[in-house]
Amino acid sequence: MAEAVTLAHVGRPLALAATLDRGRYDVHIGCAPGFEMFFKGSDVRSWGITSISSARFLAALAAGKPVYDAATLRGYVEDDLRVLNQVRPDVVIGDFRLSLSISARLARVPYVGVINAYWSPHVRQHYRVPAIGLSRVLPIAIADRLFKLARPLAFALHSVPLNRVRRAYGLAPLGHDLRRVYTDADQVLYADIPEMFPATDLPATHGYLGPVTWSPPTGLPDWWDALPADKPVVYVTLGSSGQGALLPRVLQALAPLPVGVVAATAGKVDMQAVPPNARVAAYLPGIAAARRASLVVCNGGSPTSQQALSACVPVLGIAGNLDQYLNMHGVVASGAGALLRSDRLSEDGLRRAAIDLLEQPGAKACARKVAEQFVRYDAGARLSALLLKLLPW
Repeated sequence: MAEAVTLAHVGRPLALAATLDRGRYDVHIGCAPGFEMFFKGSDVRSWGITSISSARFLAALAAGKPVYDAATLRGYVEDDLRVLNQVRPDVVIGDFRLSLSISARLARVPYVGVINAYWSPHVRQHYRVPAIGLSRVLPIAIADRLFKLARPLAFALHSVPLNRVRRAYGLAPLGHDLRRVYTDADQVLYADIPEMFPATDLPATHGYLGPVTWSPPTGLPDWWDALPADKPVVYVTLGSSGQGALLPRVLQALAPLPVGVVAATAGKVDMQAVPPNARVAAYLPGIAAARRASLVVCNGGSPTSQQALSACVPVLGIAGNLDQYLNMHGVVASGAGALLRSDRLSEDGLRRAAIDLLEQPGAKACARKVAEQFVRYDAGARLSALLLKLLPW
């Protein structure tokens, strides 16, 4: 079941579903309407479930408010149960579908939760103030200190709605740590590697899945073969949870550089003017684009970062929400990228960061090292091994 507030939470389940042996498993996916184009070529059966809109999700993040209220989560639980009772699965895998913390238990179905490691209470987090109101009215250094002081209270407030709904269904609350809420499942799989996000005191019910890379099922655009062969290519995508309005500024910042630029809008931006060195499409096969590139500029989120690093390509992350900052901490700590703030972005700063990552060999070498680490983790094989343990046959 995918919580379709961003494309990442749809793409990962589709990628994992594609790895499962159809001779052994009958695979179904629950997903909100509007994502049908991404199921093209897939043999899974899809079921419509309710998700809040991406706009509502992103607005809550930008305001620093809880994403879900109790009424929404209660509706999710009933929606989950409708599908679970119809499909009668032997196991349910959820990607950020927090209501499964309740509905899977009520339906007595083993629940596997897929989450990024940096949301685990067993992985040390490195919190920085995201692009919220606090960072817009105060110097970052002061906003950062205030955010770190307020963060435990904010996490507690974000935990209240699910705990309230759990009580209504006769389940014990999960406490006031949002990380506990995000990782409540019978088995938890981190879509990351421990080399980037190490854990301590990891329970037997938690484990690393490794990177889960996915591209939308779209072909290469007509202009693909005309990309310059004599200069580096920069792949730009701010994603479905990125700062789409920043895309024109990013392209303008890269316009004076001796590079070719390929950009994906995720259908979020109507580009009125495109610099001469850039080519734009609504969607691009991200894995192929990353392999063609010498630098990937993204919102700092895990999916595109993993595509880039799998291709030995450094990442320039323009982070907005907390998830992106947490992911980019691991990328920057590995030496394979650089972080810019979406709320402090300047064209000069972006251009300098891009030049540094393109010209300095260290970032490329570090990205190659991460790619070598990624190869040790086969997400499909690890998921299959877990399912063999969970299922009685």
